[in-house]
Amino acid sequence: MNLLTVENIAKSYGEHVLFQNLSFGVNKGQKIALIAKNGDGKTSILNILSGKDSPDAGLVNYRKGTRVSFLEQEPDLNPDLTVEQTIFASDNEVLGIISAYEKALANPEDEEAYQKAFDAMDRFDAWDFETQYKQILFKLKLEDLNAKVGLLSGGQKKRLALANALINRPDLLILDEPTNHLDLEMIEWLEQYFAKENLTLFMVTHDRYFLERVCNEIIELDLGKLHPYKGNYSYYLEKKEARIEQETVELHKSKLLYKKELTWMRRQPKARTTKSKSRIDDFKVIKEKAHQRRLEHEVQLEINMERIGSKILELHKISKSYPNKPILDKFEYTFTKGERVGIIGKNGTGKSTFLNILTATDVPDAGKVVVGDTIKFGYYTQTGITIKKGQKVIDVIREFGDYIPLKKGRQISAQQLLERFLFDRKKQYDFVEKLSGGERKRLYLCTVLIQNPNFLILDEPTNDLDIVTLNVLESFLLDFPGCILVVSHDRYFMDKIVDHLFVFRGDAIVEDFPGNYSDFKTYEDSVVIEKRIEKSKIAENSSNKKSWKNPPVSQKLSYLEQKEYKSLEKEIQKLEDKKENVQQQFMNADLSGEEVDKLSVELKEIEGGIETKTERWFELSALLEH
Repeated sequence: MNLLTVENIAKSYGEHVLFQNLSFGVNKGQKIALIAKNGDGKTSILNILSGKDSPDAGLVNYRKGTRVSFLEQEPDLNPDLTVEQTIFASDNEVLGIISAYEKALANPEDEEAYQKAFDAMDRFDAWDFETQYKQILFKLKLEDLNAKVGLLSGGQKKRLALANALINRPDLLILDEPTNHLDLEMIEWLEQYFAKENLTLFMVTHDRYFLERVCNEIIELDLGKLHPYKGNYSYYLEKKEARIEQETVELHKSKLLYKKELTWMRRQPKARTTKSKSRIDDFKVIKEKAHQRRLEHEVQLEINMERIGSKILELHKISKSYPNKPILDKFEYTFTKGERVGIIGKNGTGKSTFLNILTATDVPDAGKVVVGDTIKFGYYTQTGITIKKGQKVIDVIREFGDYIPLKKGRQISAQQLLERFLFDRKKQYDFVEKLSGGERKRLYLCTVLIQNPNFLILDEPTNDLDIVTLNVLESFLLDFPGCILVVSHDRYFMDKIVDHLFVFRGDAIVEDFPGNYSDFKTYEDSVVIEKRIEKSKIAENSSNKKSWKNPPVSQKLSYLEQKEYKSLEKEIQKLEDKKENVQQQFMNADLSGEEVDKLSVELKEIEGGIETKTERWFELSALLEH
């Protein structure tokens, strides 16, 4: 069943044309992701679909009666309302039905209106509305219904906006970067929820694991054209590569044909026949095709790095707390050359506070931070670039100088540097306030890297960046010889970049885990399984004590189970070796973006196999020990 049809929409801002003649549809049950580079119009398309904006041309048609919810990237909520009041202040259709029913109760003489309101309450299952919205709020960890919105964190506000969208029980849910500002636990809950629920989704997200596990179709906006792919992210990568190869072949053919037709055009006399006029018209089309160029520019990051000495960064018994909220308690760590550490933890556990203490933008309550003499921090914060009214893109870079040093003694101009960050000459003279969210983040990243840091501290660097920029940033960070400390909720990004993790558990508990995020998740899952098995044993022992008259029943493994148990250890070891081999391949600096993506998909499959086989091994072990 078709819920939405988009026909030939176009959008421009002054002379800047975002897109023209775009057409697509959304059917019930589809989970579609829209992929495009920053500034190509992803958010504009979502705003048009949600009714917040209108196209310059074309039509957007919804099936009659279709309920639509829109989750914005930055939710606009009233800071003076409580969590619960925000739910009742929304334009939820069920609230209107409840209001009509209460009005009908107040006027019992109008039997027809009462019956109509009663039927609507039944049809929309509005009797249990309070239970429904509380269940969703509690699932999204918003237990304090009286908390003021103005005091909520960015992640809590995003969850409240999401709750509002889900409570509406929409036929179509439109999402703009749904994972931004959410912690890893909540991202994984949302991923599982969307994967199993029979929802229709249309979203923009840069979270590649989310794309892989939730979406069943991807639409790419590339050079002003839409390309649909009926599959998840892995399928998209495979088919996109094939499409580009085909386009390259066709472009080569068009150029050969253009040369041939150009020769013919030059030979032609001025008097034209009808046939030759038709060929001239065809020549114009051929010329246009032959001069098409794939604008597959990639951000090139080869900024010079200051020399790094033997002393890097030392933390001596660092403590920090806020009223009723301890963050760090005598935390100690000494960084070594080339370390790349990821920081994970729930929102509010103190990750950003920790980064601020390292960079002296905040001070510890006790302890000492010792920074090496040669260390130069590059600190990418969540706040992003400070926008000055009337400032142009080129002016932002020129604040750091007209020329920027590169490796091997070379240098480039501010204009050339911006071109490497995908800002063409025309874009460089745009006002900063006119840039898209992703373009501002890319410009901010440029300002951090051009200062030649040797210790990069990145707080949510992946938010709002497009997938192309993410791939190149990852390649740069893999080659970066200095230290890296990164807070990110992008699991794909963390798996590729970091060697070990600081896990912020809350209540000033910080653990050092030796591995990337997928390693950590596998470990955590195995701990959960062990606890379940232990709980099961305790329950069984308790049951045996109560039924002491019954003789114990020996539960042994069957022949096939024994065979399986013996083979599992070998299979797990083989997969671990395979995993290590794939991880080693990531160290190859010559890998292309496509090769990195393929290796990431392979790594995910291996880790999934390890997790499944390990869980089965624990099950059989428990039976063997009984």
